[in-house]
Amino acid sequence: MIVLAPIINWMKFHILRVIFQGRKILLSFLFLLSFLLLGAQPPVSEEDFDKAYEYRISQEILYGVYIPEDITDAFIQLNKLIDDDSRMKFKNMPEADAAIKLHFSFGRWILHNWGFYGGSRFSKYLNSLGLYDPDVMAKFVIITYHRNLNRKPLEVKALLEKFEQEKQTKEATEKSQQKVISEQTRKLTPEEAAKRKEKIKN
Repeated sequence: MIVLAPIINWMKFHILRVIFQGRKILLSFLFLLSFLLLGAQPPVSEEDFDKAYEYRISQEILYGVYIPEDITDAFIQLNKLIDDDSRMKFKNMPEADAAIKLHFSFGRWILHNWGFYGGSRFSKYLNSLGLYDPDVMAKFVIITYHRNLNRKPLEVKALLEKFEQEKQTKEATEKSQQKVISEQTRKLTPEEAAKRKEKIKN
């Protein structure tokens, strides 16, 4: 037992040294991570946001992912990214099922990787069609890609009109279900009344 004591003490010393060095490495890593995160703060002003947005919509690649230029380019990219078996399963689904069932998987991938929330050149293209809601933008891509695979006409104008009708119906339903909490009336000052009249004229 006397012979083992120095060996055990030596082992304890080296184990503690490794643990301490591991903590130093961990602390160094945490310090570096916090420094990077502080340097990568989200835009705090409208001007910063506009600069970040202008940068993003001008980029071909964001965070290592190629961003399509338009819907045709999106189809080309999806054909490259999706394997043949998955593409055939998607193609053979009814269009309505594809739009609904794949929204929270395929649709989410499109939303995040192609920059629909923060802006990208593809989201700017979709905005030019009148699509601004990221979920509707993803649904548009899914439906048109499904039609493209099935060699059907894309019927973009009719699809956009359908989305607008769905939006108006949803808003009307939500509005009809809202309850008025309280009502107040007040008299306008002469200055406020003049401003309101001026707005109505313009």
